[in-house]
Amino acid sequence: MNAGVRQGIAPDPSLALEHEGLKAGALLALGVIAGILLAYHETTWSMISTWARSDTFAHGFLIFPFSGYLIWGERKHLATLFARPNPKVLFVLAILGFSWLLGTLASVQVFAQFMVIAMISAAVWAILGNQIAWALAFPLAYLLLAVPFGDAFIPPLINFTADFTVTALQLTGIPVYREGNFFTIPSGNWSVVEACSGLRYLIASFTLGTLYAYLTYRSLSRRLIFIALSLIVPILANGIRAYLIVMTGHLSDMQLAVGIDHLIYGWVFFGFVMLVLFWIGSFWREDENRFEAGFTAQSSTGNNRAPGGDSTLIRTIFTAVAALSIAVIWPIYAEWLERKISYGTEEVEIHILDTSGKWQGSPEPLSDWKPIYTGSTAQFLRNYRNNGQSVDLYISYYRDQKQGAELINSENVLVAGKGSKWHEAGEDMRRILLGSQEEIVKQNRLHSSSASLLVWRWYWIGGEETANPYWAKFLLARNKLLGRGDDAAELIVATRYEDSLDEAASVLQDFIMDRAPAITGALRNAANR
Repeated sequence: MNAGVRQGIAPDPSLALEHEGLKAGALLALGVIAGILLAYHETTWSMISTWARSDTFAHGFLIFPFSGYLIWGERKHLATLFARPNPKVLFVLAILGFSWLLGTLASVQVFAQFMVIAMISAAVWAILGNQIAWALAFPLAYLLLAVPFGDAFIPPLINFTADFTVTALQLTGIPVYREGNFFTIPSGNWSVVEACSGLRYLIASFTLGTLYAYLTYRSLSRRLIFIALSLIVPILANGIRAYLIVMTGHLSDMQLAVGIDHLIYGWVFFGFVMLVLFWIGSFWREDENRFEAGFTAQSSTGNNRAPGGDSTLIRTIFTAVAALSIAVIWPIYAEWLERKISYGTEEVEIHILDTSGKWQGSPEPLSDWKPIYTGSTAQFLRNYRNNGQSVDLYISYYRDQKQGAELINSENVLVAGKGSKWHEAGEDMRRILLGSQEEIVKQNRLHSSSASLLVWRWYWIGGEETANPYWAKFLLARNKLLGRGDDAAELIVATRYEDSLDEAASVLQDFIMDRAPAITGALRNAANR
């Protein structure tokens, strides 16, 4: 009887094998993750260097440790599951690798970074299978917050903060004169710049709020609601912060909140808002056990076992090797493509002949304004005149583009930041005629104390024209993938205006119709050198 009882409760050898298989699979997954980070070392280092130099993204150093801690906290639950490799996910891994290739060819660093992090999650999914991947869904997804993204949100955040502040001031009874993100009240001048956008507050709130929601709540609805609040609250709080800073400066005769003290005040205010948000969120916390006992018991039954310990381990090893092989193909292929593309050895020069057309070149520009472009291969700056009308043409040409020396880059701007005598008064899109086709270009209004300029700008990518930066990046990636090189340029035309934008737009359209053939011909000649 006793022997029978002992026999009945003896450990199942196949179960022990399965648990050993899980440990082996975990070690293989860690090895593949290390291999991915090493194979994509340039992309990995681009993230680390951004964390190190930017206070906004310094939290990136904590994301991997946080994710590791969350996985460690699930170890008891993971011990009830089995590693069943899913080779079908290798196809997803291949798609992510190809997407990284496109992002790298187009020099979209943040997209390439997202793809590398996503490849880590896909590799874990492929090697350890659906059960483990689902149990680790949040820690793996949380890794995406290591990517230093968010710069694209700065312009809309600046606009919202400016709108909120101006509206609040007007409701308070203070008269406001506004031009773009610059506004004047009786006590002084103010502007909403990048540091005032609230991006740093938004990213910090979302990073902490997402983690808090996962640890505090169990239901998906409560988690999503709190994550949504962690996005909405800092945006509104930043608007209130900006309004209070302006009011503090106004009421103190511009003695308070006009220097570094308003940045300190901003962080104190943000900390208070986050404290209140988390305190309110604690009233709906859910502390019950995350895992249902029934699910744990079910996952330990024979129905959930892998077909066999040895065969599963062999499949796991095969999947891990295949995952690493698929992952490392893409950086090798990217390097081969870069070597294959032949860039001309001659120095790029842009020559636009002035012998034809009614617009003739002039040595005198219409203003002292110039756009700011970094790392350009060649630049063309010239003024054209016709019957008292004057247009400046700016061309920034790029070849053999790389990070920091590329056409579409946040460092390439129309107006410098703080200290510039020029500022942007607005931006929109406008449909114009480029040659025989209608195209949409970006239209900007620039102001200084002495002049106002209407500016049109668009991209020329290997013979194709667009004003959409995302489409331009796609065209760059496509051209490099097909071995056509990455020659590209941004064309900018500018003219003065006083009261009527339409009159200035008519001048720019007339200039483009007259000079477009010569300009595109000059760009083609430069690309063929």
